Formats: sequence, structure tokens, C-alpha cells
Amino acid sequence: MEKIVSYPVSFLYAICFLLCLIVFQPIQWICFNLFGYQAHKKSVDYLNGALVACTYILGTRYRFRHRERIPKGVPLIIAANHQSLYDIIAIIWFLRDFHPKFVSKKELGKGIPSVSYNLRHGGSVLIDRKDPKQAIPVIGGMGKYIEKFNRSAVIFPEGTRSKNGVPKDFAQTGLKILCKSAPSAYVVPLTINNSWKMVKFGGFPFGLGNRLTFTVHEPISVQGHTFDEIMEYTEAAVKSAIVN
Repeated sequence: MEKIVSYPVSFLYAICFLLCLIVFQPIQWICFNLFGYQAHKKSVDYLNGALVACTYILGTRYRFRHRERIPKGVPLIIAANHQSLYDIIAIIWFLRDFHPKFVSKKELGKGIPSVSYNLRHGGSVLIDRKDPKQAIPVIGGMGKYIEKFNRSAVIFPEGTRSKNGVPKDFAQTGLKILCKSAPSAYVVPLTINNSWKMVKFGGFPFGLGNRLTFTVHEPISVQGHTFDEIMEYTEAAVKSAIVN
């Protein structure tokens, strides 16, 4: 029954979502080229705020728990489980004060209004998943970037999205490179719940009435801890709050 009801609602949502992407493409261009990083960053914030608002059409609600745990004025490495696109728009909007940047696959760097432009110009990095050697210096450069400007790198150590909410094993390489390149950073474990339900029917229609929960765990400093300690703590913290 939910799937049947979802078709007309999803159609309206998809139109609003696409309109946001189209409208904000020239806004981003103007902000970036005429006014620089801060103006462009604001345009990206408002874009993702609008995309979050669009999901209210589907009855989606959000809860972001324990944001006060995140330290300010330091570089951050936000390590989270990954369930859908909606992880990203929520992180950009609700953690906008921390300037989150993403490690994304290179295919997203072209062809998608607003999204591709932001990935190319907003401080995120694009990697070729078929060429692991190419990814190492790119991720390392991102670590140096957040170290220099006290911004945030968001990484999904699972590598791919979980289609049913059950987390996959965490890969070490990306997180390890970021820790090495940003030695003064704090790693912030983040657990995401119910995002996968937004796309439980596939690409269309969308799930209705979902409550997405984001839980911030106690950060751990890169300095003073071995990477094995950081990795073990981060994976355990993220997985401890996942509700299937």
C-alpha cells in the first residue's frame, strides 16, 4: 500500500528536488566566480537546506543527536556508515558550521546540476574507484586541506551504501590517509539510521514517513592515539548505535 500511495507523492517530490538543483546551479556559479569561497559555501548550504525541506513532502523527519560533542576550531574527520544520498544532504545542512567536504567517486563530478559543480569547486575530492593508487594522493591532499583551514572531511569507510541498514566492514585506507595528513584533527564517529528506507523501493518511488536519525559519538584525537586505536574505536562507536 505504501508503494502505491508513494507514486504521486514521489512525483511531486522529484519535481521539487530537480528544480532546486537547476535553480542553484547558476546561483553557485555566480557566488563562486564573483564572491569566492564563503559565498559559494552559503549557496551550497541553502541548496541542501532546500533539498532537506523537499523531503518533508515524503513525510521525512530528521533528528541530529549530540552535535554539541563536535569540537570547534579544529580539523575534523567525520567517519560514518553510509545508507543513501540523504546521508549527504543532511550532513551538509545540519553540520554546515563545520564546512563538511566529501570523498566522492569521479562519476559524480559531471552531469548533475548543482551537485557536480559543488564537488568540483567546493573543496570535496573525486576519486577513481578503479584506480586505488590515484586515490591515495587525492585523499592526502584533502587531509592537508582540512588541516590548513580547520574544515571537515566526511568519509564513509564502508565504501558503498548499505541497502538494508546492515553495516559492512570498514576499510582502513582512506581514514588512515586522512589521519596521517591531518595530525591535529579529531575523528568524529557518526551513526546514520533509516536513510536506506528512503530508497527501499529502488530508484522510484521513495519511502514515506521515515525518521532519519544521526548520532554523533565522542570524538577521538588523532594525536596521542595509534591508528589501530582510532580505527577500532570509530568502527565500534558507529556500529553500536545502528538500529536494523
